[in-house]
Amino acid sequence: MSDKPSVLFVCVHNAGRSQMAAAWLAHLAGDRVEVRSAGSDPGDKVNPAAVEVMAEAGIDISAEVPKILTVDAVRESDVCITMGCGDTCPVFPGKRYLDWQLDDPAGQGVEAVRPIRDEIERRVRGLLAELGVPAQH
Repeated sequence: MSDKPSVLFVCVHNAGRSQMAAAWLAHLAGDRVEVRSAGSDPGDKVNPAAVEVMAEAGIDISAEVPKILTVDAVRESDVCITMGCGDTCPVFPGKRYLDWQLDDPAGQGVEAVRPIRDEIERRVRGLLAELGVPAQH
């Protein structure tokens, strides 16, 4: 078990919000936080608009693929952040659970996804502050 904090981001398809959040956290925290993302019903690919708006921010998520949510992923994480997946995330005692209400970028163009990206960045920076990990960018 690592002494660095571990965060899991979960959304239904693991194609938009959770991918952007995981990328922001990895970008801002580097190797000081263990980052995971998953979906309760993973899609076939990451949302192209999410890939484009993250590239605009200098973060490449084009090689990412949606992953299925597993009990182990939740068990191994200190913080589990859900984004519109309801009660599909298993709950373990001693874990911290947050639910971030964010618009779903599915089917949206880049103009609609940019504000979602920016809100996710704001929340990830806040999470880092709560975890006591300074952002490196």
